[in-house]
Amino acid sequence: MPRRHLPYILFTALVAAAGLLVTNTYHFQVLIFIGINTLLALGLNLLMGYAGQISLGHAAFYGLGAYTSGVLTAHWQVSPWLALPAALVLAAGVAWVVGLPTLRLSGYYLGMGTLGFGMIIFIVFREWASLTGGASGLVGIPPLSLGPLPLYDPRAYFFLVWIIVLAAMVLSRRLIDSRVGRALRAIHDSENAARAVGVNTHGYKLQVFVYSAVLAALAGFLYAHFICFISPGSFGFMVSVRLVTMVVIGGMASIWGAVFGAALLTLLPEWLHAFADFEMIVYGLILITVMIFMPQGLTRGLIDAYLRFKRQPAQPVSPASP
Repeated sequence: MPRRHLPYILFTALVAAAGLLVTNTYHFQVLIFIGINTLLALGLNLLMGYAGQISLGHAAFYGLGAYTSGVLTAHWQVSPWLALPAALVLAAGVAWVVGLPTLRLSGYYLGMGTLGFGMIIFIVFREWASLTGGASGLVGIPPLSLGPLPLYDPRAYFFLVWIIVLAAMVLSRRLIDSRVGRALRAIHDSENAARAVGVNTHGYKLQVFVYSAVLAALAGFLYAHFICFISPGSFGFMVSVRLVTMVVIGGMASIWGAVFGAALLTLLPEWLHAFADFEMIVYGLILITVMIFMPQGLTRGLIDAYLRFKRQPAQPVSPASP
């Protein structure tokens, strides 16, 4: 067995153990949200960490997945499993149309272009009240089921979400190790140099943009059928900022960075409820501390700390005095 597979096997065992040992419904809900946020951060990490393209409107694809499935199932009683491909295809098509012009931009200009797209989608969700429910939200979204087996039980939904997350992690790892992944890293290092050696830079950027949008739409589908209610506030600008923060805090250009970043930024608000009015201050201080002492993210910071610990010379043992 290749050594690089060991972390994924151990992580799968850890997820399975959590699903079997956890009994508290609240804890299951938190773990499910960590899984959904991991899907979001994973796609954005490929776009930002490997291709070097920033997106400040990624919550729009999250919302497209949720609203497409929600509208089809709540208004027209379409099966959620038939609504899922419709949501993914719509998100991929919109990403392709948006990415064609915006991915020719770079830096701040690209960030502003994706920000504008996200704001447009948010306004559509809020103002198209006859379809989306407007600011009041969309109700009546059915829970998922597999044939006669309902998935509204938190344990069953936990396994569904994390099986999808683990599959997305493996698929993303294979993508990174392929020729596409090498091209994305070349674009990240120097787009002009990559173009000079024959890399279709715009084509590869568009591919990873569409892939990240599909993962975000998949996360939106899982979110909508878990909560069974969605509103525009769940897909606004601050959600996009939070997703970027997950990627940066967890560590860019790292599959595990997406997991750590999603876990930390999902758990922090839960832990900080005890601070009441000072919650946001403590939240900000923790993020600042992480960025000061681990500027490359949690993943790289933990690896560096482990390597420093291994390199420490053993302390010589002084001979016992007579």
